[in-house]
Amino acid sequence: MTRRGQRNETAARVTVTLTRSPIGFNKRQGLVVKGLGLRRIGHSVDVVDNPSIRGMIHKVRHLVRVG
Repeated sequence: MTRRGQRNETAARVTVTLTRSPIGFNKRQGLVVKGLGLRRIGHSVDVVDNPSIRGMIHKVRHLVRVG
């Protein structure tokens, strides 16, 4: 059992990089970018690969690169 705030090191992960600014797009898309933990253009984060994160990436696929 994992506690809140503790990373699951065994889970599959995916790297997401912000390539375009969310300014000028729907405000909800900006909130999705923020929810993924992306702060500025070129910033990359490793997130757990699960269906909810995949859905978030799909919503902003024109703003991010997945690697």
